[in-house]
Amino acid sequence: MTRQARRITIAARRFLGGAALLGAGAVAASVLVSSRSVAEDTPPKALTFANAAGVLRTLYTRDGFDRDNPFFQELGSNGRTCATCHRPAQAWTITPAEVQNRFERTGGRDPIFRTNDGSNCAAADISTMQKRREAFSLLLARGLIRIALDVPAGADFEVAGVDDPYRCGGSLTTASLYRRPLPTTNLTFLSAVMWDGRATVAGRGIQEDLVAQTLDAAVRHAGATVPRESELREIVAFERGLVTAQVLDRAAGSLIGAGARGGPSALAMQPFCIGVNDPIGMLPSTPGSCAAPATGLDPAVFTLFGGWATDWSAERQAIARGEIIFNTRRFVIDNVPGLNGGPQDPLSGPISSGTCTVCHNTPNAGNHSVSMPLNIGIAAAARRTPDLPLYTLRNTITGELLQMTDPGRAMVTGRWSDIGKFKGPVLRALAARAPYFHDGSARSLADVIEFYDTRFHVGLTGREKADLLAFLQAL
Repeated sequence: MTRQARRITIAARRFLGGAALLGAGAVAASVLVSSRSVAEDTPPKALTFANAAGVLRTLYTRDGFDRDNPFFQELGSNGRTCATCHRPAQAWTITPAEVQNRFERTGGRDPIFRTNDGSNCAAADISTMQKRREAFSLLLARGLIRIALDVPAGADFEVAGVDDPYRCGGSLTTASLYRRPLPTTNLTFLSAVMWDGRATVAGRGIQEDLVAQTLDAAVRHAGATVPRESELREIVAFERGLVTAQVLDRAAGSLIGAGARGGPSALAMQPFCIGVNDPIGMLPSTPGSCAAPATGLDPAVFTLFGGWATDWSAERQAIARGEIIFNTRRFVIDNVPGLNGGPQDPLSGPISSGTCTVCHNTPNAGNHSVSMPLNIGIAAAARRTPDLPLYTLRNTITGELLQMTDPGRAMVTGRWSDIGKFKGPVLRALAARAPYFHDGSARSLADVIEFYDTRFHVGLTGREKADLLAFLQAL
């Protein structure tokens, strides 16, 4: 091993050890009574971290947890590694609290605080501590990274104007978009790569999509020249070996055994193919697709906690009830572009008796099992907060105007019909990675539940919301 490689290995080990201590110290008192069961259940090659909801565990399914992997190495010129924005204690993404901690410890000089994408504007003034705090305010408050994308050539829309709270300037042909880094775990359940699917190419398998995405991340975020393909593939192999889930609930105790199948071990054995349980029967011609289209939706997507329906513990019963609500509660799903909101969508009318699992249909993972970006209104002007820009988009054919905080997939395809569309992420390990949605606009899982209840007029009672929250925190 070279001196440089040895230095990187030591740094990675210190990072992982420090993260474990930081996570454990945060809520040690709340999980102390269950520490014995966690220790007894811990399999080899696992990383375990405490969080506000309980305990999170990552299981590494390949041979040995490789701390020498390029994932932990500096591939570029700005001091970053993949682990800079993908932290194991935060379910392999970042959270505002952890980013704020790094800011205070380093005076805003940790590698995550770089102006190429971490600051609100590319030309931000970071000459003083206060200026750095202002420059990285979206990263600190919401865990957002800036992505600069050009309006595609030949697009059927243009950016007519932007209300930019940071006055970054620049051309109207490029948009600065602020998004949460997606987790680099549970990738075996992906049907599309990136919030807008820009790394997913029709007919190409997820493995190659991830290699392309890793190359883009190394160049765009780490300031790398073109890394060796072998390094990119080593990173992807490492990421695809990670399986992460909540393993202990602060109120209900261990999520493994006693009628429950929570935690990463069961998740690692969950079968998946692209198109599984898809209610529309879409089956793309791509590596990793199911052998035959789905024959209809089985709404019982999550089957983790059914054994707790009659458990002696009220907290376990709440989790079981929440799982049932997620799987079976009926409501109308209408006007969702990408599903049934336009003439080019797969369905021509409302789903009068829909469930959460119509869209969150991958068994025990909860993302959509085919690439289907949807516009559920997250980026709508009505939800805009003063800390996000507002883009006015003009249809170059009809002259119609739309306002969005993020044009979404339209910045990839150039299509007016794709404005505001994003994919849904894998739902496991939710409790460790607030805030939620692509823009971090839902500060908590309770906020997520409120959004869906309002958007689709579900009519959840207070108890049903509490049960859903208990279930989502246990994932």
